[in-house]
Amino acid sequence: MPAASEPADALPGDGRDETLNERSDRNWSELLQEFRVLQTGTQILAGFLLTLPFQPRFTELSGFDHVLYLVLVVLAVTVTLLALAPVIMHRLVFGRLEKPQLVRLSSRILMVCLGAASLLFAGIVLFVFDFVASPAVGLWAGGAVGVVIGLVWIVGPRLIRGARDRVS
Repeated sequence: MPAASEPADALPGDGRDETLNERSDRNWSELLQEFRVLQTGTQILAGFLLTLPFQPRFTELSGFDHVLYLVLVVLAVTVTLLALAPVIMHRLVFGRLEKPQLVRLSSRILMVCLGAASLLFAGIVLFVFDFVASPAVGLWAGGAVGVVIGLVWIVGPRLIRGARDRVS
């Protein structure tokens, strides 16, 4: 039974009978799963990027490719570090009854990570196609990934909301 100051359902009418703490625990678990997916991909990309300067053909990169490479390394490291931030914060506030605030901030950090990872993926495609094929092909390939990213970020959520609105 929830305490008098705690609502029986954190969002009345959503079909779940859980306290604010139960909802925070569930949301925290879901966030951690999403961060795990993100971390694996970005750690693999970061590892790939960090090996490139030690390859013989690295010296063949154009000036643009060198700059793009460094930008991609910074993006990969940024995403990796930001993806660790919620775990660090959890350790620092553990036991202080601050999980709802931790969940809100971690959710925002995840959105930043996903945005930066989206740029990283498009940049990786641009980088590889630019070097392997040509700068023009690199721009087209990176642009195509950008279009897919736009579909995922903009069109996908609109389709989900539209389907929800049609059911309601």
